[in-house]
Amino acid sequence: MKVLLIDDHPLILTALESVIQGTGDDVTVVGVDSARGARATLAEDADFDLVLLDLALGDANGFDLLDELRANFPAVPVVVVSATERGADVIRAIDSGAMGFVHKRAAQAELLEALRTVMAGGVYLPEPMVGLLAGPRAPAVDGDTEPGVMQIGAHAQPAPHQQAMTLDKIGLTPRQTDVLALLLQGKPNKLIARELNLSVETVKDHVAAVLRALNVNSRTQAVLAVSQMTQGQGGFPAWKPTPRS
Repeated sequence: MKVLLIDDHPLILTALESVIQGTGDDVTVVGVDSARGARATLAEDADFDLVLLDLALGDANGFDLLDELRANFPAVPVVVVSATERGADVIRAIDSGAMGFVHKRAAQAELLEALRTVMAGGVYLPEPMVGLLAGPRAPAVDGDTEPGVMQIGAHAQPAPHQQAMTLDKIGLTPRQTDVLALLLQGKPNKLIARELNLSVETVKDHVAAVLRALNVNSRTQAVLAVSQMTQGQGGFPAWKPTPRS
């Protein structure tokens, strides 16, 4: 596994390198301290399996770099490792396509759990972070992904009946499962349509059906609901497109 770390704090960067390098002899870790360094590294070699990104970079807005990474390297999962306590930042990171969010105060075991979950195809959002997401419920949207803050509120936390549900029991069709898998990767409707060879309008219909099945109002709520369902179960199964009939 090859991991790119992006953090402008030398001590944090060194600590992360040590922790991740210690997970196995087959792990290669490359650390950079700026967005400029990240761009240069990826321009030279884009063959990374995972990116860990700090949001507070000296030479760039971390959210802008996250958008750039998701646009240019959509197959590489990004985990945000940040000191922010703002629930809005957690939501924005997930909205922008991050596959996980870990606080810098987290224990080493939690960081490794997050990395295992994401590498297994899941989305990692620790329980304390879910509790930060307080605010009014967001209105229903047309299902497309737009970076930005979405106040999903307490309703985003799965109700008891949702916590008891599992992905294999929510009644998705194979095509809806395909759409959900790509949605969880932070891909917008246009890219989902391209990958599944569907029209954008058809994808919007599938996204709406997925949100109804999960009993949520937005993509961010869907990520949180699926994260709750798959926590400790190895994450969402790796996506394989359903053969077209």
